[in-house]
Amino acid sequence: MFSKSKINEPAPKASETAKPAAPAPQPTPAPTEQKAASTAPKPKPPASVLSSDLHITGNIKTTGDIQVEGTIEGDIRAHLLTIGETATIKGEVTADDVVVNGRIVGRVRGLKVRLTSTARVEGDIIHKTIAIESGAHFEGSVQRQDDPLNPGRSGKTGANPAAEVSQ
Repeated sequence: MFSKSKINEPAPKASETAKPAAPAPQPTPAPTEQKAASTAPKPKPPASVLSSDLHITGNIKTTGDIQVEGTIEGDIRAHLLTIGETATIKGEVTADDVVVNGRIVGRVRGLKVRLTSTARVEGDIIHKTIAIESGAHFEGSVQRQDDPLNPGRSGKTGANPAAEVSQ
């Protein structure tokens, strides 16, 4: 570790201390990479809540979750959509998961659609899976599709429900 050449030459010591300083910034980017990695699996933000005294005229589109308690006249697109018991939607509803506790007048599209006992739906439901609790009011048609979120495919899959009915 120690040699006469290093003791006699203080200048190389300064450069050697500079050399360890150069590797020191290398670990600094590693925590930055860890920060980037830790920001990738962010915790899911809470659902946006539209309160019961809120009345919206217009379309709503998000990749997040929405809980509606008020009145909306327009179409809604979301990841998870929960329609509260006091809510009224007049328009098309499209979401991966749709939970209806209130009233919808219009088409419902969802991978998973659930009508609770307090639900009132007037319109067609296009779904991959559906659950309708006892006491729910529903007036319209129900159609199963493998990809209910894509309205362009409704013509191709329109023959499949008829085939399922005839079986």
